[in-house]
Amino acid sequence: MVKKNFKNYLLYFLIVILIFISDRLSKLYIVNIYDNFGQVDISINNYIDLILIWNKGIGFGLFSFDSSMIYNLITFLIITINIVILYFGIVSDKIRSFLFFIILGGSLGNLFDRVYYSAVPDFIDLHYEQFHWFIFNIADIFITLGIISLIILEFKDYVFNKTNEQ
Repeated sequence: MVKKNFKNYLLYFLIVILIFISDRLSKLYIVNIYDNFGQVDISINNYIDLILIWNKGIGFGLFSFDSSMIYNLITFLIITINIVILYFGIVSDKIRSFLFFIILGGSLGNLFDRVYYSAVPDFIDLHYEQFHWFIFNIADIFITLGIISLIILEFKDYVFNKTNEQ
């Protein structure tokens, strides 16, 4: 049992590291373009552009403040949430653990940037004609996929359990 759990946690650790590294490499690539050319404005296709912005808030630029006290408070809150996510990743069943560790990998990528740069580089701009979604990064993708998957899983379990109770 312990050996099986160790293998699972080793796999989860590798997933966290792979997400963290892919996020870091993508951000380093974009920041390097900015450092060399003074801007990042790359059109991938009619719907995706790469445009560097520095996000001092949380996901999708929410709660951006100029106050360093509020920034530090939010950073402390994110660290606390990461500890809670780690706990749930350890105590949950296999699929939920996987999803919590996907979220943790993305969150650690953004947390690193908050500490290192005092902001998170966001650069993926999804748009359709004049409508633009929030600009985001690779870490945000994993955080969002993990959260949406957990919500769907909980909803599925709720509906399945309600159906079996009747």
